[in-house]
Amino acid sequence: MAGNRHLARRNAVQALYQWDLTEQPAGDIETHFIADHDFEGADLEYFQRLVRQVPLHRQEIEDNLKPYIDRELDSVDPVERAILRLGAYEIEYEQEIPLKVIIDEAVELAKTFAAEHGYRFINGVLDKLGNQMRPSNS
Repeated sequence: MAGNRHLARRNAVQALYQWDLTEQPAGDIETHFIADHDFEGADLEYFQRLVRQVPLHRQEIEDNLKPYIDRELDSVDPVERAILRLGAYEIEYEQEIPLKVIIDEAVELAKTFAAEHGYRFINGVLDKLGNQMRPSNS
């Protein structure tokens, strides 16, 4: 049985946050993160895919997000930036995951990790991006 993708995303946001702030290679962060964190019940393979693919597609992800953010991405809270990158990656590259699931998961991550009303910002940006990239799902 595959592990829980919610737990995989939760760990991936933390790893991507660390990657963003430290500028360490994503592979190093992935290795240390797996060694240092509890992955019981999590979909480890999905975590690894997110931590490898989001940095790999960083420029395209950020280019896709820019039209929907009213400021420079660098000025967005780093936790919210990690959640936006993960959600934008899933919208474009994980087509089998329904748009509603991606946005709901991102909102839940924002409620857990971001500033008090950060989930509203995350929801608005990813909803607009999703409607543009997946018009049949809106």
